[in-house]
Parts: sequence; C-alpha cells; structure tokens
Amino acid sequence: MTTTYETLRFERTDDHIGIVTFDRPKALNAINSVLVHELGAVLAAHKGTGLRALVITGAGKAFAAGADIKEMSGYSALDAAFFSQQGQKTLGALESFDAPTIAAVNGYALGGGCELAMCADLILAGKRALFGQPEVKLGVIPGFGGTQRLVRRVGRQRALELMMTGRNVRADEAVKLGIALEVVEGDVVEAALALARTIAANGPAAVKLVKRAVHETDRLDIDAGLAAEASLFGLCFSTDDQTEGMDAFINKRPATFTGR
Repeated sequence: MTTTYETLRFERTDDHIGIVTFDRPKALNAINSVLVHELGAVLAAHKGTGLRALVITGAGKAFAAGADIKEMSGYSALDAAFFSQQGQKTLGALESFDAPTIAAVNGYALGGGCELAMCADLILAGKRALFGQPEVKLGVIPGFGGTQRLVRRVGRQRALELMMTGRNVRADEAVKLGIALEVVEGDVVEAALALARTIAANGPAAVKLVKRAVHETDRLDIDAGLAAEASLFGLCFSTDDQTEGMDAFINKRPATFTGR
C-alpha cells in the first residue's frame, strides 16, 4: 500500500518493510518545511507498527540535494533557528526510529540531504552518489545536525576539512571515510531492499534491541555501555522471539519470528 503526500511517498510492503521516497524531483528533492513536517508525520505514524526495516531514498537523480535555498533565503535569524530546530527534531526521530533504517543514496546527498542520510543506520551509495556539507559556500553552517554527526562518522579533523572547504565526496571516498557502508554497482534501492529483507528475516525484537543498545550508549563510557548491553541482553529473554529462535536452532528448523 502506498500513501502519497505533497513532498514524499510512503509504501509498506507485504514483508513488513517501509519505503520513504522523497518526491520533489524537479527541485532535486530539496528539503523544505513541508518535507520536514511530512517526514516527521510518517515516522510518527509508523513507529511501533511492526515494520522490520525502513528504506529511505529520493525520486529522480537526487537523494536530497540540500535544504530549499529559495525558501530559506528570506528567513530572519529567528526563522532560521526555528527551521533548524524542526529539522533536528525530525532527523532525531529518524535516527531513533525503532526499526533499522537504510538510506539508498542514488545521487546528490548534500547539505541537509547528507545530514538526513547520516541519521540512517546504514547508507548504501549508488555509483553516482555525492555527499557533502557545502553550507559555507552559502555563508551558513549545517543546521540539521551535520556539525555533530559528521564528526562522529569521520573524526574531528576530516569533518572540519569537509565542512570548512565545502567540498563534495564521491561514493568511493564516502565509503573510505565511513560515511557510507558500500558502493552499489546496480540499482541502489533494490540493494537496500535486499539488505532490509536480510535484516527482517532475523528476530525483530533482537534487531530492535541491538539498535537500541548502540544508539543509547554510543556517547557513554565503556562501563556504562556494557551495563546497558547486559540489561538489554537480558530483556531479549522475555520475548517470544528468543524462545522461538533458540528452539528452532536446537531442533534444526527455520525460525518463525513474530516480533514479540
């Protein structure tokens, strides 16, 4: 079933995978205030509904070529701060979404588009993918979390170089730097769906808990992180998926997971 919005489409497949497609191809899927609102609404509507993975991509030759400059050009300082806060809220909802998320980057992922992609758990890059934070060339800085997440992806020195020069990074360098997971030779969306199905075949409760363990502890020291991991590991043993998975292993049969 597909639901169409003003700036994007959402599809839920029969195998419990969601697909968000940004659909402003004439504007290279530039992120405006409507897209920020609609993406936030989609994430809120489908969180906790049994999705086993979420793929995010863009229609046409761009993932998202940045924030909508035409819309932003008339902003006051207060308008800009509010837009940044709303964008950060929506991207935070993507980063903390309860199902694994995969960005299928099929072209430009610049500025806000790069910031959005970095909120996904995994990024697959098409051969023509292009990443970057070129905001300084417009006299501004990243406003959707780029100054924070790019540092965590590539390290302080490289992140500063990328953001201060505003240079773009092609797919192969993006993989080398740790921005993207791998370069896809063929259809990047199909590759993302294949990866999503591989993940979805595992115990959904365990997959969500391993994401939670990483997401909630990546800013903690190792001892606090290990304590949180032990607690979540124990929580797995209160699920039907754990009982089913181990029984299937012992009895040498395929597991049938329910996500409970």
